Amino acid sequence: MLISHNSFDLSAVLKILMFIKTTSLKKGEIMINHLKKISLSLLIFLSFTNLASAETTMSAEGQYIFNSLGFYLGGVLVAFMAAGFCMLESGLVTTKSVSTIAAKNIGKFAICSLIFFFCGYNLAYGIPEGGFIGSFSMWSDASELSTGYSDYSDWFFQTMFVCATASIVSGAVAERIKIWPFFIFAAIMAGIIYPISMGWQWGGGWLATSGFSDFAGSTLVHACGGAAALAGVILLGAREGRFNKKGETKSLVPFAASSIPLVTLGTFLLWFGWFGFNGFSQLAMGTFDDVNAISKIAVNTHLAGAAGTVTAAVVTRLLGGKTDIVMMLNGALAGLVAITAEPLTPSPVLAIAIGAVGSIIMYFGTKFLESKKIDDVVGAIPVHLFAGIFGTLVVPLSNPDTNFGTQLTGVIAVCAFSFILSYITFKVLKQTIGLRISSQAEKLGTDVAEVGVKAYAIRD
Repeated sequence: MLISHNSFDLSAVLKILMFIKTTSLKKGEIMINHLKKISLSLLIFLSFTNLASAETTMSAEGQYIFNSLGFYLGGVLVAFMAAGFCMLESGLVTTKSVSTIAAKNIGKFAICSLIFFFCGYNLAYGIPEGGFIGSFSMWSDASELSTGYSDYSDWFFQTMFVCATASIVSGAVAERIKIWPFFIFAAIMAGIIYPISMGWQWGGGWLATSGFSDFAGSTLVHACGGAAALAGVILLGAREGRFNKKGETKSLVPFAASSIPLVTLGTFLLWFGWFGFNGFSQLAMGTFDDVNAISKIAVNTHLAGAAGTVTAAVVTRLLGGKTDIVMMLNGALAGLVAITAEPLTPSPVLAIAIGAVGSIIMYFGTKFLESKKIDDVVGAIPVHLFAGIFGTLVVPLSNPDTNFGTQLTGVIAVCAFSFILSYITFKVLKQTIGLRISSQAEKLGTDVAEVGVKAYAIRD
């Protein structure tokens, strides 16, 4: 909040001008004009004096207000990414599984939020400096002016990140996982896996003290979710008939994407949400430097996504003879993921290069998974895991406060932790309540077998 100008009463000067006007008939025109000029000069001088004496810094309360507002706005933008994930997944699965995707996404969004409230937040942010794990306790408000922001706004913002992490897994394991085992996994991701590994860095844990840097979560969010997705698809196996005897994918019926426009809409929603994801990870909006940083982050984020899109279009045209729209959309996301580890310090040109390389990694990563008969329905693993690792490793190119060795250590630690715990979780679920739907249910589609509601039905 800007301090108000000093209290000099300019109304006195205005009264002088009015008096001069009323006496114009009694005085000579020359004298009147002189007095008017003097009064006007005095008015201008005092106005500039007032402006010069104004404070140019913001009060502690003003910074508290703007910082809290930043968390709120960022949280709303990241929340829209949940809709983006839902639309993207709904468009890339077959028409037999769209309702299930909708159910998984709204269910996951709610479950992760509740679990993060009851234990996840303090498991991440209750960690001692340089430590490994926080406390299993419920979040509570301790807002004070001295902290610089409302604790409520902080919890809201951070919760949207854990929802995004679980969403990455949802698309990769689509069309053959049972819905309730997925909900259980989402709860464990939100309550244990993500908070612990995220707390190592953002909670002030051992990665933070070692010098590791991940500005908005290329590894802590995206690679973490991608590693969990990899564990899930390995245990689940591919959809029946997805690969032929030569190991080649069947991209047409019955595995055709249900709606490319939905995939495109989902990508746009994710792209727009990324401005909150990266921009408001500045975690402050109360100073000149903070607002400039948010603006630069938005530019670099946008350019990286744009570069990823164009690169995928060029690569698919040159190597495949067609301009693949799905690869273009995933190329955009890969570019956005890659820049997320450090969207502030790179120049715009470097941001474009990072986005372009992230897209190339996504393309060849997708082909590699297909060659290994790993069925990732939406391309979550090459987009989030592979591009996320790349983005984290190149942070030292623009940020001198870290180095390649430290970045590599952080990537290995987070990805290994997420993969191992996710694999164990999926394995236990598989051995107990079951993980995969039956062969008959897969033929009917998860909409019929799992939720009982068809997304698309032709009626007379």
